[in-house]
Amino acid sequence: MSTTETRLWTEQGFQDDAWRRGEDASALEEAGKVILPLAVFSALDPALREREMARIGVEVLPGETLDALLPSLARLPLVALAFPAFNDGRSYSKAELLRTRHGYRGEIRATGNVLIDQVAHMLRVGFSSLAIANPRTLAQLEAGKEAGVPLYYQPAARAAAAPGSYAWRRIPA
Repeated sequence: MSTTETRLWTEQGFQDDAWRRGEDASALEEAGKVILPLAVFSALDPALREREMARIGVEVLPGETLDALLPSLARLPLVALAFPAFNDGRSYSKAELLRTRHGYRGEIRATGNVLIDQVAHMLRVGFSSLAIANPRTLAQLEAGKEAGVPLYYQPAARAAAAPGSYAWRRIPA
C-alpha cells in the first residue's frame, strides 16, 4: 500500500501548509502553528491557551461537540473538522453551524478522507481549506476538475453561484 502525502487545497489551488499536527501540549514547545485534538485543547492550562491562542488550531472529530470551542472561537484561527469515513457527514453540519450560527470567520479545514465528490458541498457549507490525501481527489484537483452538482436542494453558508441554482425554487417568467 503506497502512502500519499497530504496536500492543502483551497479554491485558489494547492497551498503550502503552515500548520502541523500535535498530539499533546508538548507540541506548543516548538515554534509555529499547531493543530491540537479538541481534548488536548480543552485540557490546556487556561493561561497557556490564552497566551498561545494565535498559533493554535483545533481538530474536532465527528462525535465531539463544538461547545468547548465557543468561548475561544473569536480568537481561534483554525478549526479542523475530521472526515474519518466518506459516509460520516457530521462535520458538514459543524462547518455550517460555525459559519452561520456562530459567525466564525477563521479557517475551517476538512481533514481525513476527503473525496472529489465532496469538494463542492464542503465549499458551500463553509470550509475554506481541505487537507487531501486521496490520490484520485489530488489528481482531479491538479487537473482543475472540481466535481459537483449545479443544482441545490437547500441553502447553505455560501449563497448559490447563480439565480435559479436551487432546484426547488421557481424562476419568475
